[in-house]
Amino acid sequence: MKKLFKAFRAIGLILRNPWLLNKILEDDQFWKKKINRDLGRKDVLPVIGPDSLSGEFSAFIQPFAFGDGGSLPTDLSLLVKIAEMIPGCKYFEIGTWRGESVANVARVAKECYTLNLSDEEMLAMDLPLDYIAQHRVFSLGLSNVVHLQGNTKSFDFASLNMKFDLIFIDGDHHFEMVKNDTQKVFQHLVHDKTIVVWHDYARSPETVRWEVLAGILAGTPKEIQHHIYHVAHTLCAVYLPGFEKPDYLRPDLVKDFFQVEIKYFNETPSRKFEMESHNPQTPSQPDQMESH
Repeated sequence: MKKLFKAFRAIGLILRNPWLLNKILEDDQFWKKKINRDLGRKDVLPVIGPDSLSGEFSAFIQPFAFGDGGSLPTDLSLLVKIAEMIPGCKYFEIGTWRGESVANVARVAKECYTLNLSDEEMLAMDLPLDYIAQHRVFSLGLSNVVHLQGNTKSFDFASLNMKFDLIFIDGDHHFEMVKNDTQKVFQHLVHDKTIVVWHDYARSPETVRWEVLAGILAGTPKEIQHHIYHVAHTLCAVYLPGFEKPDYLRPDLVKDFFQVEIKYFNETPSRKFEMESHNPQTPSQPDQMESH
């Protein structure tokens, strides 16, 4: 939830103290050892292609801000594609940020819930006002989006009295919080076919973020962990109940590519996308993004 602020602070610290890069590498070694010693895993997640679920991968993405701390277009496409495959999809996410992810999913899902720290709690943490002001900018006003406020450490998930078809975990990415959020999702919000997606499992589509992986494994029931995969070309790990396809990343996967069309808007997003999100009229919409 504080990703942008943390990113600016981290970059400044590293520029002033290049030795901190060694600290990051040491942290990776710590989490690798923990995963091996405490969590019983010796390798990264198996990798599946983005087209593994449906045989093809295309999605229309709007809005997309190309801002710091956000998702990749492929991350949002994955969420939209999964939601499209589930009739009457009920979607829940942890970590609203600008509202890009929930605004995109809201175009194809029936109901969407997003949980984030309240503005008051972020103010109490002395986070910058311009950072706080960016929260929910794309998702405010969408009729099928419910904005919940609270800290996942204390939020009463059971009080929702609901199960969701697709859940996106994109809150605090430290080990204890990833573990906390994952445990509570599996305890209160999933049914036997729920798909769970974690953002920032990877630092880049080819580089694992070991602390997040440790949190995922610590929070997910051990008996279902063999259904967790990394989706190639994304930063996401995904829990796919009943899915069996250990298709590990191959060197020739770099030959895969995407077709991307970009159109710029300079308007107030909360009103424009409220209108367009439910009535997309772009003629080339079906072919906005494809893999080959």
